Amino acid sequence: CRVKVAFDFEAAHRLPQHPGRCKELHGHSYHLVVTVERRVARETGMAIDFADLKQIVRRDVVDRLDHTYLNDKIDNPTAEIMSVWIWHALREPLAGLVEVELWETRNCAVVYRGE
Repeated sequence: CRVKVAFDFEAAHRLPQHPGRCKELHGHSYHLVVTVERRVARETGMAIDFADLKQIVRRDVVDRLDHTYLNDKIDNPTAEIMSVWIWHALREPLAGLVEVELWETRNCAVVYRGE
């Protein structure tokens, strides 16, 4: 069973190697979707409790990135590089992680499914 949780957070960054406007300081309202795949436990009828999944993602990603200057935490924080950073932050505490989807704008997203 695949279970998904979604989060929103705000952060600022600049992309030093970008040839256009993104080279300058700017911010985004990010939308993050994290997907876990696990078997449904007979005892509980759940693959993972939504509350547990939310707590892990909040603690290990959202609380660390929300309202921050991303360049202080991630070198060249493009959406692609951020999605890999998020994956690495979650792969240990979140068994069954299969996908990280990071929306940088309403129309632009990156999906990362691991190495």
